[in-house]
Amino acid sequence: MAFSGFRDASSGFIAALRKRPRLRRRRARKAAATPAAANTSNGNAATTTIASLAPLVGIISEYLDEQDINHVKNAWRLADEAHLGQFRATGEPYITHPIAVTEICAGWKLDADSLCAALLHDVIEDQDVSKQEIAEQFGTDVAEIVDGVSKLERLEFATKAEQQAESFRKMLLAMARDVRVILIKLADRLHNMRTLGAVGPDKRRRVARETMDIYTPIAHRLGLNAVYRELQDLCFEAMYPNRYHVLNKAMLAARGNRREVLGKISETIMAALPAAGIEAEVSGREKSLFGIYKKMLAQKKSFSEVLDIYGFRVIVHTLSECYLALGTLHQIYRPVPGKFKDYIAIPKLNGYQSLHTTVVGPYGTPVEFQFRTREMDRVAEEGVASHWLYKDDDVTLNDLQKQTHQWLQSLLDIQSQTGDSGEFLEHVKVDLFPDAVYVFTPKGKILSLPRGATPIDFAYAIHTDVGNQAVASRINGDFVPLRTELKSGDAIEIITSPAARPSAKWLNHVRTGRARSEIRHYLRTVKSEESIAFGARLLNQAFDQLGLPHPGDDDPTWSKLAKSSGAESREEILADIGLGKRLAAVVARRFAPDNPIMATTAAAVDEITANRNAPIQIQGNEGQAVQLATCCGPLPGDAIIGGIRFGHGLVVHMEECAQAQRQRAREPERWVPVMWATNTARHFSTRLDITTINERGVLGRLAAEISAADSNIVQLSMQDEAAAAAVLHVTLQVDSRNHLAQVIRAIRHIPQIQKIVRVKG
Repeated sequence: MAFSGFRDASSGFIAALRKRPRLRRRRARKAAATPAAANTSNGNAATTTIASLAPLVGIISEYLDEQDINHVKNAWRLADEAHLGQFRATGEPYITHPIAVTEICAGWKLDADSLCAALLHDVIEDQDVSKQEIAEQFGTDVAEIVDGVSKLERLEFATKAEQQAESFRKMLLAMARDVRVILIKLADRLHNMRTLGAVGPDKRRRVARETMDIYTPIAHRLGLNAVYRELQDLCFEAMYPNRYHVLNKAMLAARGNRREVLGKISETIMAALPAAGIEAEVSGREKSLFGIYKKMLAQKKSFSEVLDIYGFRVIVHTLSECYLALGTLHQIYRPVPGKFKDYIAIPKLNGYQSLHTTVVGPYGTPVEFQFRTREMDRVAEEGVASHWLYKDDDVTLNDLQKQTHQWLQSLLDIQSQTGDSGEFLEHVKVDLFPDAVYVFTPKGKILSLPRGATPIDFAYAIHTDVGNQAVASRINGDFVPLRTELKSGDAIEIITSPAARPSAKWLNHVRTGRARSEIRHYLRTVKSEESIAFGARLLNQAFDQLGLPHPGDDDPTWSKLAKSSGAESREEILADIGLGKRLAAVVARRFAPDNPIMATTAAAVDEITANRNAPIQIQGNEGQAVQLATCCGPLPGDAIIGGIRFGHGLVVHMEECAQAQRQRAREPERWVPVMWATNTARHFSTRLDITTINERGVLGRLAAEISAADSNIVQLSMQDEAAAAAVLHVTLQVDSRNHLAQVIRAIRHIPQIQKIVRVKG
């Protein structure tokens, strides 16, 4: 072992710790204060409880060698010394907590370094034992894990929520580097939840809510189903104690009432499976209290109306026997239609595999059965911990481990696109939803996505560039909008275009954290670049009107202007101009020889008014910095005017637009003259309302004429006005007002067309 020399020196290191004045003074204070408080609330618990290492040693002796066991004992000695004089809210010596956490980890058969880190997981946070000291004694792996588990209590944050979000981000990123971090943290949270009764009701509810929001879905995502179910029940008890106890009492009563039915089913199955040549282990089980509570809420039923609260688990030797046992069961009891799920052929996101079916048992009672192999059962209960990644460096990763690695890698991808810890946590929470849909790529690969995901999520799951350039999608061969919700079994194809770009509206339709993070990152980056470019155009125009030379990028006035206005750089000033946060004329005057400071609104109005004869040229492809108003839909050729909206840049309206006229009357200083450039972009959207006689073939003739006029139909809907007439709402892509006129002339020749109106709004 690489750190055996450090292990042999453990006694000397601990002796040195005892001599540290800071640690000695802290322990003296704790010894004087904490036991009294503990005895006051918990009798003599603080003095009678003995923290024994024997149970832990008994567990790890089954799979660790003598050298590793001694390594764990050394960690216990350091933890015991560090937590001396410290007590839990229960009144027990604090060392009982790290020992209990380590016993949970040992139950997963984690390696010696993980167990050492579990014993030491609070010494950095609580006792000022440094990360370097742990590394010298137990190695860098243990030190990194302990540091990843530790919270950020010593750093200054504006709010408790910000501190919590940053702590979660640190923990999750440490988990992405080493999954042992989250396994220890889950064990830590599990033991804290088991002993939560010692704290007040408010703290119980707060900790339970935090656990339910973050740690419970992480346990599910990693396949730790036993931990997942226990955490759910413990949170349920802490948040709704009365509901929990009433439901628990009802469960105990129902267990006795249905014992005869369950016993009869068990006997029947135990006799039928051997008769079919299947050796199996059959065990009865009941659903968790929280699972039953959720079903009662979802189905709006009372406890007596929820019948399928009991089930059976059938564990066989081979995969083929799972299906044989299922067939045998269906010969005995009638299956409930729509209640069969094959998670063996298509495993869940967390690697869970099993066959699920619900049958109608004796007296009409529905009973759920699960069929799985022993290996599947181990994965179902222990998840990623069932195939420990660190036992052998040469081990081949199974599908569960690969999926776990992919999800952990996605955390790093989200982190690279996200600067704010709260936003990062928001993205991760989205990805922790356990429900999933399974869809196919064009090459037949199965992809798992959260329920409610859309083709946009699918595109970003394939590659960032595919998502950024997506323009359309096909599901099962049919064109559908990008906002369409995916269903399991769908075959998805994404159509891309190099000229396409993400839209802020996509954020309303995506479910995965990766897609949301990538879209926001693109919009922030592109919006900034476009705003800088547009701001430079506005500022150069202001320089020309004032007769001032254009300053260079290295002009010292830029730094003075940035410092006086609170900006960080020249680019930020230009971006603010492009977004309407600063007025170009005011900034330009700062470069004048007399350098007047015009910071008042009145002065800004004077500058804008003086320059009304210099319209800004609009091309229509400026991106986020210049937007065409949806209230009037201006086209090249229309008379237009521009309003600078704070934070949104320049919004272009038709001059006759009523909404623009109202806004201009309220804030005239924010309106500037604009004109269409000679080289405008192509494909502007506009809408026509077409009244037509409702005859066969009209729609086909209309589409043909629009296509012949070199236009394209983006959207079409129909509204019946009478039996013989209808109104078609058609959204078209045209190049200009003149192009639209050509399209209107083309379709006016159709005999059935009665009226054509351009919709301006």
